[in-house]
Amino acid sequence: MTQPIDLYSARCIPRSGAEHRLSVAELDAYLARLPGWELVADGKVLQRRFNFADYYRTLSFVNALAHIAHRQDHHPDLSVHYDRVLVHWSTHDVGGLSLNDVICAAQTSALTE
Repeated sequence: MTQPIDLYSARCIPRSGAEHRLSVAELDAYLARLPGWELVADGKVLQRRFNFADYYRTLSFVNALAHIAHRQDHHPDLSVHYDRVLVHWSTHDVGGLSLNDVICAAQTSALTE
């Protein structure tokens, strides 16, 4: 990994092919910067659960996240419930995780910080 980037202001770019898949070392370094996120699905998905007081706050978070996904042209899988949202980021076109997932995970976290 080269110089750390500012994940909160970075922009996603189209990524396709295994050469854009993050290595284990890169993922470990980025995970250290993403509190609350974990690797699942054999390291191919970034996951975090967000808890809220009520349905209104849950949907407000989902709507704000939809804005990020639209702006970045990178979209998560969501599991939405009354008081929680499970967010999954992955890049199918690279067969795992790319820098786009890390960028979007950081920006997702910023919604609740």
